[in-house]
Amino acid sequence: MVVFLYSFFTNDLVGDTILFKNLLGILIGSLFLAIGGFLDDKYNLKPRWQIIWPILAILSVIVLGVGIDVITNPVSDGVFHLDKYTIKLFWHDGILYKITLLADIFTMVWLIAMMYTTKLLDGLDGLVSGVTIIGSIFIFLTALNKGDLIQYDVALLAMMLLGVFAGFLVFNFNPATIFLGEGGSTMAGFLLGSLSIISGSKVGITLMLLSIPLLDFIWTIIRRAMEKRKIFSADKKHLHHRLLAAGFTVKKAVFFLYFIAIVFGIIAYYLQDIGLNFLTIASVVVVAFMLILAYIYTKKRRRDRLLTQSN
Repeated sequence: MVVFLYSFFTNDLVGDTILFKNLLGILIGSLFLAIGGFLDDKYNLKPRWQIIWPILAILSVIVLGVGIDVITNPVSDGVFHLDKYTIKLFWHDGILYKITLLADIFTMVWLIAMMYTTKLLDGLDGLVSGVTIIGSIFIFLTALNKGDLIQYDVALLAMMLLGVFAGFLVFNFNPATIFLGEGGSTMAGFLLGSLSIISGSKVGITLMLLSIPLLDFIWTIIRRAMEKRKIFSADKKHLHHRLLAAGFTVKKAVFFLYFIAIVFGIIAYYLQDIGLNFLTIASVVVVAFMLILAYIYTKKRRRDRLLTQSN
């Protein structure tokens, strides 16, 4: 962030996609997550206190202009303009200050989903760091594939994000000597989610990259609600835990999930260049993949159970 701020004030930054206030919002939000992560590591905060810091981080970027104003219609080629629904607050120096209610709600849901997806994904050494690197690469590639609207500033910030997590991954890969913790795991989702919003069309890319762990996060909430357990209670039933139970080593499970992210990133990258509805096709691909994965896992578990009974 210091390097990026330096680029602003020396006029070395090419492009105007990212405004100074947007960057300031990300910086303040990241600071909130770092403080919350430190307090959680030191005092082992309860979930109701842990969530305060992600909410403060989200409010920081929303107040400073980061928001999802338009979403794609999944059943047609049109879009929904979320910024149409506003609450007018006051005028000051000819500027209308207002709350874009639906856009802000959608932004909050998106960022909280991203943060808790990477938080729950952080169960294997190097997994979240690697996925964040992969996400940064595809945001970088997409930013430079915009024709006359190339987003050099977005590409630069994506490379900085990649550099930070690549440096961390050196010590975080199995067997790890340092760990992300609460602050680092939530910050990965926060930075990817915020950058995808600022850069416009990268929300779909990020959603596709994290679709499998995101579905795992949603299923975890549903499963715990059905079991009448606390939503944020810990367990060993996440996707990466099930891969270990199916016989994967930690490294093989991590490389397998890297591979999924890369394949889905490639699919998302090329889908955006064709005229078909991106969200619809992406949803079909993700659901089909999850069904195949569930079938393979179930078959493997059944075979292991039969072997155990025969022995």
